[in-house]
Amino acid sequence: MKETVISVGIDIGTSTTQLIFSKLTIENKAAGYMVPRVEIVDKEVIYCSDIYFTPLISNTEIDGERVSAIIRSEYEKAGVKPEEVSTGAVIITGETARKQNANLVLNSLSDLAGDFVVATAGPDLESVLSGRGAGTDVFSEEHRNVVANLDIGGGTTNIAVFRKGSLQGVTCLDIGGRLIKVENGRISYIYKKTQELAAANGISIREGDPANPSALKAVCKLMAEELKACLHLAPASNYHRNLYTNQGKGLAEDIAIDALTFSGGVANYVYEPTEEDVFRYGDIGILLGQAIAESGLLDSLDCYRSEETIRATVVGAGTHTTEISGSTIFYQRDQLPIKNVPVLKLSRIDEETPQSVQAAIKAQLPIYQQEGRKEPVAIALSGRPYDGFEKIQALAGAIIEGAADLIKESFPLIVVLEFDVGKALGNALNIGLNKQKDVICIDGVRSKTGDYIDIGEPVGGGYVLPVVVKTLIFNS
Repeated sequence: MKETVISVGIDIGTSTTQLIFSKLTIENKAAGYMVPRVEIVDKEVIYCSDIYFTPLISNTEIDGERVSAIIRSEYEKAGVKPEEVSTGAVIITGETARKQNANLVLNSLSDLAGDFVVATAGPDLESVLSGRGAGTDVFSEEHRNVVANLDIGGGTTNIAVFRKGSLQGVTCLDIGGRLIKVENGRISYIYKKTQELAAANGISIREGDPANPSALKAVCKLMAEELKACLHLAPASNYHRNLYTNQGKGLAEDIAIDALTFSGGVANYVYEPTEEDVFRYGDIGILLGQAIAESGLLDSLDCYRSEETIRATVVGAGTHTTEISGSTIFYQRDQLPIKNVPVLKLSRIDEETPQSVQAAIKAQLPIYQQEGRKEPVAIALSGRPYDGFEKIQALAGAIIEGAADLIKESFPLIVVLEFDVGKALGNALNIGLNKQKDVICIDGVRSKTGDYIDIGEPVGGGYVLPVVVKTLIFNS
């Protein structure tokens, strides 16, 4: 039986705010006697909003009323009523995610649809979302190579690297198109790090100076070289280390990139540089796109055309995949229900040995930490290589070691499996943690990185748990 639903995606970013409505056709693909497995069988974007500059009250506060007014007006333009929207996602990204009232703004918008995924995405998670929105993971799987997506927005460049479809690394730099703003032919704003980068290379620019395209393009060329250095394609400058967002880390030295994709507002001008009216958006975004296109970056590696550019972070919305986990589950009843928990999915390569499981969890957990703040995370894997007692004990030990930082927090350890070993692994985790930590271990559920999961209260005499996997819809 097929059903058509309307979903909405709302992205509130550093520079821009935008909305997309999609029509999704969902169908239960399981046979009549099997556990329901609802999948998307067709999707159609039916409305794209105008792209607005994100309104701010100050450098530390979003103008929540104006954001809400923008979104509500776009509902009216689209001819869509809130009650007609079955599901959706509100994602707040970039510098905007660090504004003082970010969560209040998100919550104020969540009444515009049914059961939203509502989340702030830090620079690492935003890198993953934009990479998937650009189709980079699919390109890397299809070409069996290593592909990096550069999501170049107003305030940051988020980079995600995928190897044969699996996430290999993420990083983020303070390089973007609105780090220098131009009004009435003059520089009206310069981000501190951008000014320091220019000064370190003998370029003097100040607020109030005439907006000289040659001087500002020279600054953009410096930014392009820093991006090449981040990808290990050029030597790092003395200032390079300072450009990582929140004093973050660069890509691992052993990552060798074969190809690139670009997304974000600047991407269109990487793929199609222009010399016309370079300050039309009141910033250096067009000049930055030109500088990247001329930097030699596209000549040294293959370059694929992204599925999405400016709309890559949330090109669709959330949908629900309703499943049941039962009979071999392990859970603490007083910890349920749990809602909107992000999924950290291990790849087949990550699962090959307990050592690789441990390393993958430890490497990916920081993606889900906003400004160092710990959040609940569901660790997902197939579990297929671990089909015996000793193997399950080894897997439990690897998860405990890899998720040590997560286990220290107050929320439960959540593990989601495809293979039917939830009860055995849950028991092993419980014993390995000396029964001092709440553990929820469910099986029979498929998910992927970037999904969010809800786990309901037990039904069927406590033998089964209703599970909803919320998937962001991408055009790849």
